[in-house]
Amino acid sequence: MIDPVACSAVIMLVFLFLKIPVFISVLSGGVCYFLLMPHMPGQIFAQRVISGTESIPLLAIPFFVCAGVFMNYTGVTKRIMDFCSVLLGTFTGGLAQVAILLSTLMGGLSGSNLADAAMEAKMLVPSMVERGFSKPFASVVTATSAIITPLIPPGIAMIIYGSVANLSIGKLFIGGIGPGVMLCVLMMLMVSVISHKRGYKPMRTERATFGEFCTALKAAFLPLCLPFLIIGGIRVGLFTPTEAGAVAIVYSLFLGAVYHEMRLRDILTGIYETVTTSASIMIIIGAASTFAWILTKERIPQELAQMMITFLQSPFLFLLIVNLFLLVVGMFLEGNAAMIILVPLLAPIAAHFGIDAYQFAIVVIFNLAIGALSPPMGTLMFVTCGVTKCRMSDFIREAVPFYILLLLCLFLLTAFPVFSSGFISLFY
Repeated sequence: MIDPVACSAVIMLVFLFLKIPVFISVLSGGVCYFLLMPHMPGQIFAQRVISGTESIPLLAIPFFVCAGVFMNYTGVTKRIMDFCSVLLGTFTGGLAQVAILLSTLMGGLSGSNLADAAMEAKMLVPSMVERGFSKPFASVVTATSAIITPLIPPGIAMIIYGSVANLSIGKLFIGGIGPGVMLCVLMMLMVSVISHKRGYKPMRTERATFGEFCTALKAAFLPLCLPFLIIGGIRVGLFTPTEAGAVAIVYSLFLGAVYHEMRLRDILTGIYETVTTSASIMIIIGAASTFAWILTKERIPQELAQMMITFLQSPFLFLLIVNLFLLVVGMFLEGNAAMIILVPLLAPIAAHFGIDAYQFAIVVIFNLAIGALSPPMGTLMFVTCGVTKCRMSDFIREAVPFYILLLLCLFLLTAFPVFSSGFISLFY
């Protein structure tokens, strides 16, 4: 007799390998299960897809997507880039350093790593190539720095994880600050070493004057206030994380009015981009939540938990196995879909081992972010190379030192909870 769960999982994985859209692949797995279970009404399938998206915290996704899109039409990106250039212009490999810091600061505005990677690939990579950087190196720096975006609040991945695992999204936002800053600093150090060896020059030889610094800070000050507004408002109870998304939209419109760079046409275009982006995310969430419901109904999480508890005694060993598993999964499955399917399986086991829920959340998000950069199906790699016209083989070869750095950061997050939970303890 055919096992419905095994069959549905095989169908889903085969479709993913064939590069069929993620939501179709996951939905196909769910449909296969219900077809092989004739006693189960088909209406349940439709109900699970719809109910998977009927969550108040998930409303934050279109809000923050809209705010990030509007930010791109207000001239915010150029102002922050100019500010980063003033700060880091004398650093070795100056423009590559600017790309890393820009991703860190823009992560608090857009919340989308793919959007940031596409934007920076268009804006910075041509300038980096003109200044003597190789195209593969410029592409790798752009794509790798975009991994910081899901970690810096308000990351969309944290909103999804919080809604799936029933964790405080506000605390997840805070917990991502430490890993995001750590990755930013370590990447800047690596870029400095590589740039020094290859002779990549700074953007300028003299430090910026105090007047230049004040001018750049004045231009970027209002956009840079948004992350502090969101975190501070959530912390003091002015609004929930969902309401913070609406606040971010209002703030982006305010910036458009202040800078006089957003027109009515831009607003309409931004709304259209928001609808299409949010719809694709929500469809994946609905499809993946259906598959997660199937796994729960068949008691797969309980059986997996019992097996791991029997054979594993160490929380650290469990985290290492989870890291290896998620790194492989992230190579083939879109991060948000993988999170919705796997978190209900893994989070209860992590809780049994006494692992801090927020540390585990950051570890999962970081793992899947690395997967977005990894072949064969790394979305960040495809998006960046698609914009810069860099060959995949050159990209992968150039990315090897950065993969090693990311694995080092992952080990630090796994071994030392303070990197993820330290800021939470400080703020709360």
